[in-house]
Amino acid sequence: MNLHDQLGALESSLDALLRAATVSPVIGAADESPTDAMAEPPAPPPPRADEAQETALTAQAPADPEPETPPALTVSRPDRDTIQMTIAGKSVLLNPEGVSELIEELSNVRASMSVEQPMGVAPGWRFAATKNPVMAVQKHANGDRLLIMRHTGHGWVPFTFSPDMVVELYAMLTRR
Repeated sequence: MNLHDQLGALESSLDALLRAATVSPVIGAADESPTDAMAEPPAPPPPRADEAQETALTAQAPADPEPETPPALTVSRPDRDTIQMTIAGKSVLLNPEGVSELIEELSNVRASMSVEQPMGVAPGWRFAATKNPVMAVQKHANGDRLLIMRHTGHGWVPFTFSPDMVVELYAMLTRR
């Protein structure tokens, strides 16, 4: 999947999350079907004749353009197993499955961006480490190794190592 496809998928996912916020209280809940989460909200009733005339008069008046301010993202945690994300006044609740889906989508898009992650660890950087993660390894025909580790926050995180890097990794892990 190329960058354009990934950005489109992310935009589509975020649009679906925002639409779902008006339809369902929690995204990713086991008792809702995917089509329920993606349903469009009902259309508003047509305006009465007197409202239509008032709307037409209002539309003719010149509007003062308001300066565009980018919408702010706020994240809160109403309880242990949900987070609430609010963008431009629209809120959505995500349960663990919804959070995992969002992390995966954002991770895929971030990996394809031209500005890379910093090469060094920034002072004061906060992280949640996973002690003794579950791992799986696959060997490729060219000698590369795929190492997949399960992080408690990020989920399954894959890394591919060339044979030289496997030797270097072993040396780093066994150095005293």
